[in-house]
Amino acid sequence: MKLDELKPAQKSKTRTRVGRGIGSGLGKTSGRGHKGQKARSGGGVRRGFEGGQTPLYRRLPKRGFTNIHAKTYTEVTLTMLNKSKATEVTAETLLAEGIIGKINDGIVVLATGNLEKKLTVKAVRFTKAAQEKIEALGGKTEVI
Repeated sequence: MKLDELKPAQKSKTRTRVGRGIGSGLGKTSGRGHKGQKARSGGGVRRGFEGGQTPLYRRLPKRGFTNIHAKTYTEVTLTMLNKSKATEVTAETLLAEGIIGKINDGIVVLATGNLEKKLTVKAVRFTKAAQEKIEALGGKTEVI
């Protein structure tokens, strides 16, 4: 193989040149039609504009609010804890093992499923049933 024998991976598509004569198929008005707001340079309407009619975002009622201090926790079930190979389970170990995808503001342990081994679990919150199930097997729960 020589440098002069190199070919591009795929044929590059040529850019459409508008307003370059009637033979191009996009001459004269350049595909904008005749007159009107959308035919002018810089013409068109802003996003959400409905021709002067009250736009949808103003017609709909505004209710409630978004709490900027709200915390989102990642839910972890006892079945998920069974998959962990570590004896001391934290949010970081679960993330490293790929059991959870994101930590968010910490993990909450739920009692879904059954635990099959003794574990020390460190989490932000535990449900009562989950705490009882972990401690029934001789494990420990630590609230961070």
